[in-house]
Parts: sequence; structure tokens; C-alpha cells
Amino acid sequence: MGNDSPVRVGTVASPTMLRSSHSERAALVSQVLDSGIDHLFIADHVSFINGTGMDGLINAATLTALDARLKVCVGVYLLALRHPVIVARQLATLSESAPGALILGVGVGGEDRNEFLMCGIDPATRGRRTDECLHVLEQLLTGERVDHSGEFFSFEGASIRPAPRSPIPILVGGRVEAALHRAARYGDGWLAVWVSPTRFSKAIGQINAAAQGHGRPVPTQHGLQVWAGIDEDRDRARTRLASGMESFYRVPFERFEKYSPYGSARDIADFLLPYRDAGCRVFNIMPVAATDSAGIDSVAAIGERLKR
Repeated sequence: MGNDSPVRVGTVASPTMLRSSHSERAALVSQVLDSGIDHLFIADHVSFINGTGMDGLINAATLTALDARLKVCVGVYLLALRHPVIVARQLATLSESAPGALILGVGVGGEDRNEFLMCGIDPATRGRRTDECLHVLEQLLTGERVDHSGEFFSFEGASIRPAPRSPIPILVGGRVEAALHRAARYGDGWLAVWVSPTRFSKAIGQINAAAQGHGRPVPTQHGLQVWAGIDEDRDRARTRLASGMESFYRVPFERFEKYSPYGSARDIADFLLPYRDAGCRVFNIMPVAATDSAGIDSVAAIGERLKR
């Protein structure tokens, strides 16, 4: 695809990394950084299915405070659930304390309609809300004064200063055509999930062409989020992965299986190589392994092979 950007590989910030003692969290972050993994990635939900969730930007701030070397990708942030002026302030504040550390993945969500309803938002509007929020953020993060009158938000004289010293990369998640158009208009890349390498290649071709049509630079940070079952025994790896995904999504594993590799680190790297060759440059890997430490080591090994 003519993309010479470096490949960056991240692993998920596990519950232990987010909720255990400070010393345990710091030790795991140090292992991640010392292993050569490029970043951690985290989720964002206000209240998902059974009330679980986490605030992606708060966790990003907590993690980056553990080690100044750490970079964090929020994948994906449910921007439509928030007011864009408040999000712009949060991003600017995080940029002050951890400049250059954040990659912001943005998605429209929708797997749990009630998550939107309980926040007073019609789920049917989440795409349009996300577009408007991205438009507002794009302006506010310059530090300039912004007047805005839109379908969902109206204000005069808003400004967020100081503006981030380094631009915050925005990756737009989603599988449908509207998500690809959104990535072309507002993103530094697309963050894919549940797609084949062929579909990935075609989609970024569409996005890059559309971005040029908008007079924007061709995005270079296209990414992929992927669950992976880690074990030298493939049957055990599959069982572990199926259990983890079914527990989280509440649907049969077979719906995800063709997009979700399992086996040794080499098996998973070989599964991901066609995505790299199609232009993927950001891999967010959710390892389901025997321990957090084993997952980190496996993602590091996968990353080493993908970067060759």
C-alpha cells in the first residue's frame, strides 16, 4: 500500500494493570516497556451490558503517570456519550502531563443500546453525534476561539488553551461504510476489527482516496484490534480464547473465530502478517494467556516478527 510508517504493536492494559497495587501495576508496565512493546491500549464504556466499564481517558492518565516512557491508545472512546468541549479540555490536560503519549481511537459503539439511553442519547444519532464531536475537537485542539452551531451542540467563544504541544493522533474505528468516510474526513487512520486482510486492504484504499478528495493528507496509521488465544497447545489456546470472548460479548465464539487467531506467538504473528502487508501499522493485541506476564511476553514476540 506504499506505507513506510513503522509498525507499532500494543498489548491490552489488563485488569491487574489497572486495579492492583501501585507496585504491581508499575512492575507490569515496566515489563511491557522493557519487552519492546510500543504501547498499551484500553477500552472505554460508561456502562456496558451488565454495568461494567471504564473511563478511557482517566485510565490513560493513570497509566501514563506510572512511567514517562509509556504510550497509550484508547480503543475505542465513545465520543458520542460526551460533550466535545469537555473532551477537548481532558485531552489538552492529558497532553500537558504526558505530551505525545496518547493515541485516541474513536468509535460509535452501539453493542449495548441501553448504554446510550441511560445517558439521555438516542442510539440512532450516535454516528451523527460522533461526526459533530470530531468536527468540534478538530477546531478546539488548535487553541483558537470556536463558535459552533450544530445539530447537537451550540456555543460561542469556546477556547481550550494551551493547545496540545503535539498533535493527538485520531484513529476512527468501525466496520461500516460510514466509519470509513469518518476516518477519511477526520482520522489519522482507521482502527479495524473483525475484518479479513482483503477487506482491510480494500477499506484503506477507499479511505486514502476519500481523504485526498477532502484535501487531507493520506492517513498512515491504519490499525487493527484483535483478540488472540495464547498457548503452545492450539486446542487449549482456542478454549481459553473462546471462554474469554463469549464471557465479554455474550455471543458464540464461532461468530468471531475466523478473525481471532489462537496458538503460539508464531502462529498469531503468521496470521497477522497479511494485515501488515496490506498496510496495517498499529496492532492492538488482546492476549488471552495463562498469566498477564505470559501475555506480555507473547505480544512482544509477535511484535518482533511483525517488525522484521
